[in-house]
Amino acid sequence: MIVQPIKTKILQPPQDDLLAAIENSLKSIPERSIVVIASKVVSIWQGSCIPLKDRNKDELVAQEADLYLPREATPGAWCMHTIKNNVFIPAAGVDESNADGYYILWPKEVQATAKQLWAWLRKKYNVKNLGVIITDSHTIPLRRGVLGISLAHYGFNPLKDYRDKPDLFGRKFTMAQTNIADGLAATAVVVMGEGSEATPLCLISDIPWVTFVTKPTASKLPFSSFEIKTKEDMYYPLFSSMPWLKGGKQRKTKS
Repeated sequence: MIVQPIKTKILQPPQDDLLAAIENSLKSIPERSIVVIASKVVSIWQGSCIPLKDRNKDELVAQEADLYLPREATPGAWCMHTIKNNVFIPAAGVDESNADGYYILWPKEVQATAKQLWAWLRKKYNVKNLGVIITDSHTIPLRRGVLGISLAHYGFNPLKDYRDKPDLFGRKFTMAQTNIADGLAATAVVVMGEGSEATPLCLISDIPWVTFVTKPTASKLPFSSFEIKTKEDMYYPLFSSMPWLKGGKQRKTKS
């Protein structure tokens, strides 16, 4: 696997041209590659930026979240836990870093946006087998530091299913599925960086174990969706015990 960060010009909030930045920095894309794009530059492209002086961050987080916990529920009151777009993440993705005086929100309609970028990249670079991942940084409970996750993907199957296949000693797997989308997102974000690197793109190639598709495909086995309904999740006992408040932009929730 080859993981190559791509340096671009600095995209300026509140809005800038991501497609031009990609075109100027990424000269070619090999077949069977995945282009990873930081959600922040996607949001700047869409104009999803709000001046710091115009909003209180806690009020903005509560508005952007599907569900949230007040800041006081966190040790030290240093962040607000939220659920947004079926992702458990601090602050509903609202971020001030590398934002030049703005709050930058998550991209609008992020799954549709991933598909839009996939279609543009395929046409622009004349490639047939291509994937796209839009990433953000996340935390793992009981671990310091951040790592990348996929907010949306398109063009490849995000899971590798081992169920009903034998392990080294012939025992059949009953649960094992590899999360390719988040695994590649974490790999890419490591080399893209979190600071002033100005590498919001990453090209991942030489990945023969990825299955590329032109539209989402689902396994015939049960429990094969990439996203998990809340009550099916193994962490549901933890989520259900939290005193969630409803956020200001309610979507149809999975429960």
